[in-house]
Amino acid sequence: MTGGVVTAGAVPAQLFPEQIANLLGLSGLAGQLVGAAIAAFVVGNIMLAMTGVAGPWAKRKITAAFTDRIAVNRIGPFGLFIIVADAVRLLSKELIVPEGVDRPTWDLAPIVLPASALLGFAVIPMGHLGPFNIHLADPESGLAVVFAFASIASLSLVMAGRASNNKYSLLGGLRAVAQNLAYEIPLIVTAMSVVVFAGSLRMGEIVAVQQETLFTVAGIAVPSWYAFVNPFAFLLFLVANMAEIGRNPFDIPEAPTEIIAGYQTEYSSVYFVLFYLGEFLHVFLGGAILATAFLGGAAGPGPESISFIWFVVKIWAFFLFTQWCRSALPRVRIDQLIEIGWKGMLVLSFANLVLTAVLVGVIV
Repeated sequence: MTGGVVTAGAVPAQLFPEQIANLLGLSGLAGQLVGAAIAAFVVGNIMLAMTGVAGPWAKRKITAAFTDRIAVNRIGPFGLFIIVADAVRLLSKELIVPEGVDRPTWDLAPIVLPASALLGFAVIPMGHLGPFNIHLADPESGLAVVFAFASIASLSLVMAGRASNNKYSLLGGLRAVAQNLAYEIPLIVTAMSVVVFAGSLRMGEIVAVQQETLFTVAGIAVPSWYAFVNPFAFLLFLVANMAEIGRNPFDIPEAPTEIIAGYQTEYSSVYFVLFYLGEFLHVFLGGAILATAFLGGAAGPGPESISFIWFVVKIWAFFLFTQWCRSALPRVRIDQLIEIGWKGMLVLSFANLVLTAVLVGVIV
C-alpha cells in the first residue's frame, strides 16, 4: 500500500495462469496450457455471471428506479429469480430462421459479439482476490490488443445486418459501421494521451503509474489517476466509449423506434440471448477499459487482497451510468451522431493528444 491506496495494478510477479499452474504443481507447456485454460474459464464465468445479473434483473430495477416505476419483484427475493425464468423462457423458444438469410454468416454473427468482449478481458488487470492476481496476460501492446478485440463487435453487427435479408437489419449494420468509424478514432487517440503519460502500452504499467501520489489534502493522498490528471481526456474517452458500446444516446444501430432493433430484428431464442449477452459484456468491457486507463484499475482503499472488489465496483458504476443515460438522454439522429464524431470528437481528441504531448515534454 502507498498512502492508503492499494497498489493493485503494479506489474505482477505472477499472473493468474502461472499461479494456478504452480498451485497444481505443473510446469512447462502442460502447466501453461492447463493454467491458462482454468484461469480463462474462471474469469469468463465471472464476467458471464455479472452479465446474467445485469441484463435480466439489474437493468430493469435501475431503469424502474430512475423512471419511478415498479420493476420485477414477484419471482424470488427482490425478483432475482427472474434471471432463471428469463433464461428458461428465451432458451426454450423456437429458433426461427427467415427465408433468404446467408445462413453461415447469420449463425456466426451472434457468437462473434460476446466472444470479442470476452477476449478483451484477457489483458485487463482486475486486481487481487485473496492471494490470486486476476490478470490473464500482460503483453507489451496490451492497450492496443484490448481495442483490437473490442472493435470486432462492429464486424458482428455488420454480419448480422447483411445476412438477415432484411432492410431494417441492413440499415442497423450500416449504422454500426458509420458509428464505429466516427468514434473509434477519437477513442484510440484519446487513449494515446494515457500512453504518453504512462510511457507504455502495457496495461499493468498504465495502472501502476497511477498509484503515485498526485497531491495531498488534509493528510489524504490523492492518487495520480488520469481522470484527475487530465479530466478533459477522461470526458472525451467516456463519450467515445458510450458510442463504441452503442448505449444511449448513441444506440443508433438498433434504435427500436426507428429500425425495429436493427441488426438483431431477425434473431430469436438462443441467438437473441447471445446478442443480448454480447451487448452487456461490451458494456462491462468498456467500463473495465475506462477504469484501467483513467481510474487506477483495481486500486482503492484497503488491503491489496480485496482490490478485485474495487475493480468490480468501478465497472458496475460505469454500468449504472449507462443506465442513467438510457433513462435521461434522448437518442441523437444518425446525422447528428456522425457530425458529433467527425467534427467534434475527432478534433478535440487530437487537440488533447497534442496538448498532453507538450505538457509531458515540458514537465519531463
